[in-house]
Amino acid sequence: MKLHDLKPAAGSHRKRRRIGRGLGSGRGTTAGKGTKGQKARSGGGVPPFFEGGQTKLVKKLPFRRGFTNIHRIEYQAVNLSDLGKLADTDTIDVSVLVAAGLLKNDREKVKVLGTGELDRALTVTAHKFSATARQKIEAAGGACHDLDARSAP
Repeated sequence: MKLHDLKPAAGSHRKRRRIGRGLGSGRGTTAGKGTKGQKARSGGGVPPFFEGGQTKLVKKLPFRRGFTNIHRIEYQAVNLSDLGKLADTDTIDVSVLVAAGLLKNDREKVKVLGTGELDRALTVTAHKFSATARQKIEAAGGACHDLDARSAP
């Protein structure tokens, strides 16, 4: 047996039907496309958004400008004035803020903003701090601990 003698098993391989190759081919003349018309032509057919000539849905909708950044990170904001009202603790983290009712939940990231003043030293743990918030906390003798590795110290 040689390489040119090899063949697939009988019935395991069907020959491809060559349409549009003459009247004797079984699918000659119109090659299964029916007769005439837009869809019978080469390169013909209607685009998927075509609605029979009526005004397209895309044109009826108002313009959507800009884009939505899928990588945007939303932060829950907490001000220094809110942190100053928490009198019972000197260590503040996300769970303390949720328990105090300053945050809705602990699943979203937290950013501490610099609005307000601090009268005592606090150790604050959050995902991000504004520059003024960091300065005011450290000026009062407190410390800032970042939960998010990407935020700058």
